[in-house]
Amino acid sequence: MRFVTYNLRYDSQPDGISVAQSIARIPDQLEEQPYLELRGEQPWSKRRLLVAQQVLSEGIVLAGFQEALVRQVKDLAELFGDDWAWVGVGRDDGKQASEFSPIFYKKSELSLISYDTFWLSKTPFEPSRYPGAGSFRLCTVAQFLMADKKRKFTVFNTHLDDQSEEQRQVGVSLILHRARYEAIKTGWPVFLLGDLNSPAEGEDTGAYRIVTGAADPLPINETFTTKYRISGNKMKGFKMLDLRGETPPEKVSNNFATFTGFTKPGDAAEWKRIDFIFGGDTRGWSSEGYKVVSALADDGTLASDHRPVFADISI
Repeated sequence: MRFVTYNLRYDSQPDGISVAQSIARIPDQLEEQPYLELRGEQPWSKRRLLVAQQVLSEGIVLAGFQEALVRQVKDLAELFGDDWAWVGVGRDDGKQASEFSPIFYKKSELSLISYDTFWLSKTPFEPSRYPGAGSFRLCTVAQFLMADKKRKFTVFNTHLDDQSEEQRQVGVSLILHRARYEAIKTGWPVFLLGDLNSPAEGEDTGAYRIVTGAADPLPINETFTTKYRISGNKMKGFKMLDLRGETPPEKVSNNFATFTGFTKPGDAAEWKRIDFIFGGDTRGWSSEGYKVVSALADDGTLASDHRPVFADISI
C-alpha cells in the first residue's frame, strides 16, 4: 500500500474561488500553454487541483497532510471523492481553528478503528502551545484495519514547530513514547508521517536524532506517561526507522529535498529534507519503494513549497 506525506502550505491568499470554479477554469487540454509563466506562491485555488492530481494519480491509500486549514481539508475531501474519509482537528482549539494535520484514507482499502489527537506541549491533552514555540502543534493518531480484515496498523501524523528547537525535541519525545506504547499494546506496526522541521544532517537535527534513536528523548508530561504507561523496560530503546534508508536503493528516487520554497526553477538555495515517513523498529513491515516527487507544473505553478513523499509499504 502506498502512503504519502505532504505539507500543503496553508492557504495564505484566500480568494473565495470554489473547487467547481477552479475546474471550470482549466484550459483546453489539447492546447499548449506557456511554460514556466508563473512565479512564486500561487493561491490555493490554483494549487489544489495539482495537489489532488499528484497524490491520487500515485494510487495512494493513505495521506498525511500538514498545514491544511479547514477550507483546504474540505476542498481535498471534495476532490478525492466518496471513497475517501479523513480524521483530524484544528490545532488551536481542537475543532476547526488554524491548521490541521489530517489523515486521509481510502475506505475501500482501510477501515478506521479509532483516532485521537494530542498536543506537543507541556499539557498534551488540551489545545496548547509549548513555551517559546511559534504555534500550537499537535499529532493526529489513527488506527486502521486493512481490507483483508486481519492486518492492522497505527499511523501518527504531525508538523513540528518551525521556530523552537526545544519544542521539536519535546514533540518527538511525546510521539516516540506514544508509538512505543502502541507497539507494545497492540503488536501492530507503527508509522510516523510528517514535517519535522528538522533535517537528518546539518543544523537543528535534534528532533530527527531523537526519533531515530541517535539521541535520548527529553522528559515529557507525567500525565501523558501515566495514561500511556509502559511497564518496566519493554521495548527499551524503541526508535523509528527512516524509510528512505530502509528501502532497496534501486527503488529510491533521486530527488532528495522535500522543502524547496517557492523559488524559481534552478534556485536550490533553500532546499532541504525535513518531511519524512518512518516505521517502528519493531517492524512487521517492509518498504518496497520510496520517492520524492516534484511539486512543479509546466506553467510554473508549485503545488506547495514542499514536495510530496511517497512510500510503498507491505505489512
